Amino acid sequence: MLRALWSYRGFVVGSVKREFQARYSNAILGALWSLLSPLAMIVVYTVIFAEVMHSKLPGVASQYGYSIYLCAGVLTWGLFAEIVARGQNVFIEQANLIKKISFPRICLPLIVVFNALANFAIIFGLFTLFLLASHNFPGLVWFALLPVLAVLVLLATGIGMVAGVLNVFFRDVGQFLTIAMQFWFWLTPIVYPASILPENVRALLSWNPMAAVIGACQAILVEGRAPDWASLGPAAVLAVLLCVFGLRLFRKRSGEMVDEL
Repeated sequence: MLRALWSYRGFVVGSVKREFQARYSNAILGALWSLLSPLAMIVVYTVIFAEVMHSKLPGVASQYGYSIYLCAGVLTWGLFAEIVARGQNVFIEQANLIKKISFPRICLPLIVVFNALANFAIIFGLFTLFLLASHNFPGLVWFALLPVLAVLVLLATGIGMVAGVLNVFFRDVGQFLTIAMQFWFWLTPIVYPASILPENVRALLSWNPMAAVIGACQAILVEGRAPDWASLGPAAVLAVLLCVFGLRLFRKRSGEMVDEL
């Protein structure tokens, strides 16, 4: 499977490039929209939560503390949600391509991941510039985001792969996962700090793998400290298990998917 992916690397890169170009091909400003939209979101969060609401985080003295906390959670969750949402529908959306062209079907989830990472790189790059301009850049610890985001991408890819295969045979899977993701967002400390939760509720967060991942990103960007790596262990193990299960499920059912599509 890895050899097939390497052989078709040109197909993967070309597909990512074409999708990015197609998104802005008929827009007057073209690819500038990929900058303006996330920039507007960052400005809104900063103005509303830092200037208007004067929201503060316990133990964080920065004027933009809550805005950075919110952006760190929302942007990283956005990457996770985009991979899951597109992964669950990728085989259905590309049904015509699957039927007409012979290529390794495993390329499709990889294209989804690369597209999501390209979008995330643009918006997170702008957010990093904001951190530098507002003198809130955490320093070298910023690079600790890379392994944290790797766990996030693996977890999202595993969920998206499993849901994508199952969704071909049982279309209710996609509908259920869409609703579940909405609940999952609010059950993760993204717009509120975990410290405001009761002790018994806070203990339940250990069962939420995304709570550890989002919390690690917020610790790096808000407090400028390395995350608790041990807390990321369960999320990393779950991510690997889901990816392995997703690959095995895909290899077992890939032939049947063509008939169902």
